[in-house]
Amino acid sequence: MRPVRGVARALLGGLFIAAGAQALLKPDRYAVKAEPLAEQVVPLLEAVDPRLPTETRSLVRMNAGVQVVAGAMLATGTAPRPAAALLAGTLIPATLVGHPFWRIENPEKRNDEMVHFAKNLGLLAGLLLAAVDTAGSPSLGWRGRKAVHEAQKSAKKSLQKASTQLHLG
Repeated sequence: MRPVRGVARALLGGLFIAAGAQALLKPDRYAVKAEPLAEQVVPLLEAVDPRLPTETRSLVRMNAGVQVVAGAMLATGTAPRPAAALLAGTLIPATLVGHPFWRIENPEKRNDEMVHFAKNLGLLAGLLLAAVDTAGSPSLGWRGRKAVHEAQKSAKKSLQKASTQLHLG
């Protein structure tokens, strides 16, 4: 399974490296489409920290930068789970902004955008799987539950042993 996992991560990460690089090099191309979403996000950013950039072009470049870095991380297997989660976070607004099929009246163009939207949902599914993939190792949650269970068993045995010794003495 390891080679398949590595190839899948590289392919998925490579897509975001390429897309992010494109947006970094030509942010104006994406900023026009991103403007409606940016108008909704800017007040939230200002509420969090007024020093955060609010210009649409800057937001596009930030999103693109995250895609390049997280894509490289996923492709190389460096912290792949957080990288996949970050990429999923960048894909959602990119999909809503880039493929709003519900706004298009021309049936042929609407269908094209619907296909791209659905394709991005498939990518999102792959990223979500990568974000929870433990590469065959037990998750931290499982390890924690197992440790608690083992501690409870050990405590119960110790109490039973102590109880037996007290009754004999």
